[in-house]
Amino acid sequence: MGLYTDIKNDFSNACKNDPALNSKIDFIFNYPGVWAIAWYRIAHKLYNANFKRLARAIMGLNQIVTSIDIHPAAKIGKRFFIDHGFGVVIGETSIIEDDVLIYQGVTLGGVSLTKGKRHPTIRSGAVIGAGAKILGNITIGRNAKIGANSVVVKEVPDNATAIGIPAHVIEKGRCKDPFMHNMLPDINKEMFEYLLKRVAVLEHILVEDNKELLEQDLELEEIYKSFIDAMKS
Repeated sequence: MGLYTDIKNDFSNACKNDPALNSKIDFIFNYPGVWAIAWYRIAHKLYNANFKRLARAIMGLNQIVTSIDIHPAAKIGKRFFIDHGFGVVIGETSIIEDDVLIYQGVTLGGVSLTKGKRHPTIRSGAVIGAGAKILGNITIGRNAKIGANSVVVKEVPDNATAIGIPAHVIEKGRCKDPFMHNMLPDINKEMFEYLLKRVAVLEHILVEDNKELLEQDLELEEIYKSFIDAMKS
């Protein structure tokens, strides 16, 4: 598939995925993510043809205009869409497969200064929430979803959802609507609710010898154990 076709598919994909788009004229002024990937396609071709300085210069100018930093050596598949786009960073050895969607402020970064593969691999159909940081030579599985502002330093399996700092897998099995970030659970809230209930039960046990309360405490202990096991996975 040629360069023109790849760029055309990127533009068409943005039209399909963004309900805020009212006119193709909007692309000129309001879609830095689309323009950044178009310039990347050109720079990537030049980089592979050994015009590396020219490719870096093009992406340097692109960064000034769009506030999106994409290394021309990164490998990006078809129908890639950066929504809003400002602050996105994609490192040199990043690999992004087809039909991936990322939001503003996402970083695909490295954790090593050595040569070789040091940036993430994002498999087809993944959705990366705003502000998420994916660091190191790790793989985000097919159709996975990363919650906004998460920091991912470990592999995320196919069809899984990961959130938090550092990120943990909280759900396996493909999400019915990968764009509904507001439906992600709040693991900090759930933990605080557990602690409050646990303290209340222990206080009652200290005051009176209540078998029913003791059973409630044992149930909470099982909930806590399941929670810790989930965080370790």
